Amino acid sequence: MVFQGASNLALDAKGRLSVPARHREVLQLLCQGRLTVTKHPDGCLMLFPRPTWEVFRDKVAGLPMSAAGWKRVFLGNAMDVEIDSAARVLISPELRESAGLDKDVVLLGMGSHFELWDRKAHAAQEAEVLAGPMPESLKDFSF
Repeated sequence: MVFQGASNLALDAKGRLSVPARHREVLQLLCQGRLTVTKHPDGCLMLFPRPTWEVFRDKVAGLPMSAAGWKRVFLGNAMDVEIDSAARVLISPELRESAGLDKDVVLLGMGSHFELWDRKAHAAQEAEVLAGPMPESLKDFSF
């Protein structure tokens, strides 16, 4: 399964995120609505379907001791969640705070997983990327 596209969403007062309808059925089939949420190095959160998380987790766990700090970032902050009967996922206060999530958020499909951004932070990050030079790896890319 490949997740793609952006969804502008709002966290409710308890920090719950409504899973967009276009992803619900696939997530139920793929992982019975079980997800894992953790920090991303760019300041957002990553949401993984559980089977995808398990592959990522095993890769991170296998990193050498020189990457112990990154193991703590990814594994030490991971929270298992489930899509509830109202198609919502609870984002813990600790993870919301670390990503600066208050109310207005953007959920981005990133292929095998999702990123969850504060809406203003995402707009600023995207503007920064677009204002910068194109990476060498994309210069010969054809559209």
